[in-house]
Amino acid sequence: MSLRKFAVALGASAVLFLSACGGAATPGEPEAPAAEKALEIGVVNYVSHPALDAVQKGFIDGLAEAGYKDGEKITLDLQNAQADQATLTAIANQFAQGKKDLVLAIATPSGQAVAQVITDKPILFAAVTDPVAADLVADWDAPGGNITGASDLNPVEDQLKLIQEIDPSVKTVGIVYSSGEINAEVQVEAAEKAAPGLGLRIEKAAVSNSSEVQQAAQSLDVDAYYVPTDNNVVSGIEALIQVAEQKQAVVVASDEGSVERGAAASQTVNYDQQGRDAAAMAVQIFEGADPATMPVKLQDTFDLTVNPEGAKRMGASIPDDMAARAVKTF
Repeated sequence: MSLRKFAVALGASAVLFLSACGGAATPGEPEAPAAEKALEIGVVNYVSHPALDAVQKGFIDGLAEAGYKDGEKITLDLQNAQADQATLTAIANQFAQGKKDLVLAIATPSGQAVAQVITDKPILFAAVTDPVAADLVADWDAPGGNITGASDLNPVEDQLKLIQEIDPSVKTVGIVYSSGEINAEVQVEAAEKAAPGLGLRIEKAAVSNSSEVQQAAQSLDVDAYYVPTDNNVVSGIEALIQVAEQKQAVVVASDEGSVERGAAASQTVNYDQQGRDAAAMAVQIFEGADPATMPVKLQDTFDLTVNPEGAKRMGASIPDDMAARAVKTF
């Protein structure tokens, strides 16, 4: 149901209620304007790390700039599952029972949890790599249900090329990934598909939570590491970087926050923009748009970020022309 239809039904019920209670204005007196009901918006973030936190901030800022400020036209309920599935399920059920007017699910696990229990209210997602593979939408251009949003599908092949640009001697690339995150599996498959054409071989190790990242990284005998947009691995990126520094192996990540925390470089979507894209879609829904017909939003430009000191600790250096192309240097 669109929010416009919901508001019309709510307004009709209010009129009947006021009539039954004798709430009509005294003849000759002006009627007081009806108070506009604030829209209840639920936001569930899968786990705190810079990329996902930037999505949430971008969403809130984007709504405010469009005239939807928290405490005025909308009421925001911000929740964080901290990568705990039981907590995530509880939050999704809480939003369903609370009849939120719209829910933003940040990251694939959040989208999947919310979609399972909310079918009659609009849902938006952000920071979801492949919503079709995650069974969130039927099609990128025609989602077909009550859910759509912004994807952070990133240029995996270009990220592997960054590794070669920093260190042309690299032959093997290690990927630590979460076996339970479909978004991570999609990116690993993309890397395995692209690697042979670049003369690279992919070695991988699966984890179930961020505490296993260090051991998984140590188990790989590789020349470099590639970190996809994997929530558990990004949450524990410092452990992987520590191993890489010990092995003198370059780390290229898929989000800006990981570069700030020590990875050598990244070619990534802008996660603040992810949130703003979701906010723009929310406004369209507030005005009557149907999520079923709203195409998933993809970013077509990517930000190059570099960390020369991080690369140096891995025994490498950022080439001058790469440094010149970077939109941000840490």
